[in-house]
Amino acid sequence: MGNVISERIADFLKDFPPFNVFDKNQLHELAVEVTVMYKAKNTVVFNVDDKALDSFYVVHKGAVALWSTAEKVVIDICDEGDIFGLRPLIAQDNYRLQAKTEEESILYAIPIEIFKPYIKKNERVMNFLVESFASNTRNPYDKNHKGQLLGDTAQFNPNNTGSRLLDLQPVEFSGEITSATEDTTIKTIAQKMTKKGIGAMLIEKEDLPIGILTDKDLRNKIATGDFSIDAKAKSLMSSPVITYPPNLTITQAQMAMMKNNISHLVLTEDGTVNAKAVGILSKHDIMLSLGNNPAVLVKAIKRARSCEEIKPLRKGVVNLLRGYLDQNIPMALVSKIISELNDACIKQVIELSLAQMEKEPPVKFAWLAMGSQGRSEQLLHTDQDNALLFEDVPKSKFESTRAYFLDLAKKITLGLNTIGYDYCPADMMASNPKWCNSLSGFKDMTSKWIVRPGPEEVLLSSIFFDYNRAYGDKKLVSELSHFIFDTVEKYPIFLSHLASSALMNPSPSGFFRQFLIEQDGEHKDFFDLKKRALMPLVDAARVLILSHNIPDISNTWERYEKLAEVELSNKDIYMACSYASKALLKFRTKQGLLHNDSGRYISLEKLSKEEKMKLKRTFKTIKEIQELLNIRFMVSRVR
Repeated sequence: MGNVISERIADFLKDFPPFNVFDKNQLHELAVEVTVMYKAKNTVVFNVDDKALDSFYVVHKGAVALWSTAEKVVIDICDEGDIFGLRPLIAQDNYRLQAKTEEESILYAIPIEIFKPYIKKNERVMNFLVESFASNTRNPYDKNHKGQLLGDTAQFNPNNTGSRLLDLQPVEFSGEITSATEDTTIKTIAQKMTKKGIGAMLIEKEDLPIGILTDKDLRNKIATGDFSIDAKAKSLMSSPVITYPPNLTITQAQMAMMKNNISHLVLTEDGTVNAKAVGILSKHDIMLSLGNNPAVLVKAIKRARSCEEIKPLRKGVVNLLRGYLDQNIPMALVSKIISELNDACIKQVIELSLAQMEKEPPVKFAWLAMGSQGRSEQLLHTDQDNALLFEDVPKSKFESTRAYFLDLAKKITLGLNTIGYDYCPADMMASNPKWCNSLSGFKDMTSKWIVRPGPEEVLLSSIFFDYNRAYGDKKLVSELSHFIFDTVEKYPIFLSHLASSALMNPSPSGFFRQFLIEQDGEHKDFFDLKKRALMPLVDAARVLILSHNIPDISNTWERYEKLAEVELSNKDIYMACSYASKALLKFRTKQGLLHNDSGRYISLEKLSKEEKMKLKRTFKTIKEIQELLNIRFMVSRVR
């Protein structure tokens, strides 16, 4: 009978470098020499200046932080499969860092004398060790990334030369040049420009650019009678021409046009007038190049005359989102831009729907986006959650007023569906009479949820209370918000029910931070990122912000940042929650774009070790905020 423990050790090691280059026999030879060690949380494995032991370590479960005690900073965090404590053994030196467990951990101690022969025999093992020792930047917790959590490792800088979207996006231009000589008549040039459908004509001499004529020249100099239509090009062309190299960026082109107050640039082989022209760049070309620019997209959305015209523009929004994530632009900024664009789409759909109505709205109203859209966290296409709030009317006019708005809401939800928002499976949409109501109607409904909270009432509160005004009257929405917050203040037991519901979402990890995956159903063996990681943070933020009576903030990380301001004693945990919220949303969005879905269910097998590590970093924060909820709102009294 074989040694089961050593077989398990070998089976674990084979997935991690440098052991992944060992053959099966080598792994088993090594595994039988390994000592398995359990370390409780905050246990020092070795200290600075300690004499090097006879073994180095591989993290099997848990995490070990390597500290520079002099600088009081974490240099590295070793996660599952990471090696630490090896360099001093190779260098025959004392430990330079302190190794302390971040959580309860299981370590494999591998004797250096057993391991050394493998280094000598296997060049790939040697190379791995050399590369590892030469690099201190293999995870986001090294010194250079201190204070940054997960995905936002690069600071956004509008002048960052690595920001292709902002500064380095090259201009696109046609290499087909239409030119004339300086003796060509204006009439001939005008006819040629009309035939070719171009706005400028390059004037060349001996294949070199010497001038340019534009539509503007024809309007200002010919149409006004200042020059004859039979005049020659050289009499009114702009000369000398302003030339630039063809590898111009959009920003450079815009600056050049503004600086010289011109609408066309001539691009030459080397950027000088002494080289052959390779293209002409116009303001129109730049506009086309800026197809993924938010301002251009907003203008296009506002110009759309039908929902069918908006639909392809939303694809531009997704492309923009993809570009921002590729450039590692901070999630808070990405979310704001994408949410503004989504809001612009919704507003235009509402405007178009209003134009289809036979009459003007009978009273003031507001369109409310709920759920993730209300929190400005809906970056990918998901289903609709919305409501329509209208001004109070006399009882005799209520039904006719609601009938008008229901008709409007059906047009709007149809339009939103046309541009890519699925209908809500639970029918939480303004086209449902329950979610199309007067101010008094919504006050009555929400007060019942708060005063007599049952499971369904708490669930509805969780969705509705994240609403945000997408269109319409601001005062109506503000009055409803203050009513809800004031009512909650009068019935604090509601917060305990809401907190209890927030704790219903199971922990994302089990013993030794193992991912808890779905056990059955369509997504068996997948990790539910939304339910197990994102929603616990979202739900906790909602309860806490309600308890502080702070309306008008619906975004999760903004709620935590506000909580950090008003509750200094818990500032650290709230800021950690804010970071974790952004990181998880970014992770979900990336996964969704990668697999063309919502990004909710993650196949752990397809994640890299670094991606798993990033996810696990948020689990501790989730656990801490849930413990805070449990204690503060005395959840046990309502269970």
